[in-house]
Amino acid sequence: MCDLSQKDKYKGIFTMDKDVICDYGNLYKAYKKAKSGKKHNSSAAKFEAMSLEGLHMLKEQLENRSYRVNPYNEFKVYEPKERVIKSCSFKDKVVQHCLCDNILLPRLKYEFIKTNYAGQLGKGTHFGMDCLKEHMLEFYNQHDLDGWILKCDITKFFYQIDHEVLKDIVDYYFDDEYTKWLNHLYIDSTDGLGLPLGNQVAQVYALLMLNGLDLFITGELGIELYGRYMDDFYLIAPSKEYLKHCLDCINQFVASLGLSLNGKTQIVPFKNGILFTGFHHYVTKDGKYIRKLNGKSKRKIYKKLKIWTKLVNDGKMTEKKFYEKYGALKNHMLHGNCVKLCHSMDVYVEQLLNKSSEIRRNKYD
Repeated sequence: MCDLSQKDKYKGIFTMDKDVICDYGNLYKAYKKAKSGKKHNSSAAKFEAMSLEGLHMLKEQLENRSYRVNPYNEFKVYEPKERVIKSCSFKDKVVQHCLCDNILLPRLKYEFIKTNYAGQLGKGTHFGMDCLKEHMLEFYNQHDLDGWILKCDITKFFYQIDHEVLKDIVDYYFDDEYTKWLNHLYIDSTDGLGLPLGNQVAQVYALLMLNGLDLFITGELGIELYGRYMDDFYLIAPSKEYLKHCLDCINQFVASLGLSLNGKTQIVPFKNGILFTGFHHYVTKDGKYIRKLNGKSKRKIYKKLKIWTKLVNDGKMTEKKFYEKYGALKNHMLHGNCVKLCHSMDVYVEQLLNKSSEIRRNKYD
């Protein structure tokens, strides 16, 4: 039977000083950060027109707890998959920056394990891929290709988070009454299950939601080669039977949070590698680590390029904007063994745009 009790590890670890959030200097820094790149946003423009007065009013609302979260603006995005984004008002962005940058992340970063890759300064997908590389090569050096990988994914993670369970977890870390009030205000800012995808504070809460799972897997289950990017995580071990045991325990743990693993969860031979952060990662017989895009990811990229180039040809996207997006995409791909693919994409893009690549590159490089 797996021990799922984590409460004592969290109880009263941190408190939050109300004065930190209500400090005008911190609010002004948060305002400047929220304002960055938002000049054409009507909510930002309205707040900026009365910035000093608005910040004083916001400070007063936070001090007397009359502050409330405004309704979200909902819209869909389709990359890398279809999702519903809930964008908050500019005023709420200011408070979220102040809360996350001054309180939540600085204090919680010492509680998150190193191989929790998402939503933290200095981490991210590329950091996660490099850690996975280290894990796979370390395992190969000890066991050759004789081992197994348990790859797990949680069903609709952001949309299935139970508010009461999350508040219970957050309260163990921040037990000050003011902290509880502000955290609960954001957690309950949407009805029913789930957190508003696209909000900074929701990202931090999501990281915290599964922190107990990280500690359980690396502590109670004793898995050393483990990593997680939000709701996508892996365990590497020499024994398939032990990973089956781990899977049973993980199923119990996530069920205690009101969550479940989806059908993509599976145990695969180490020699087959793993799909993680959009790449297929594996080690060859002679110990060479390979990271490359799988067929599905390639098709998505070519589809994306077709859409972008059509927008350029239709005059709905500037060439400069296109090459900014295209450059960022290639930069991500070049973290894998994708040099040949990038060359093929260059040819494909030029065919779609019907213009000289040399002229355009000279112009925007």
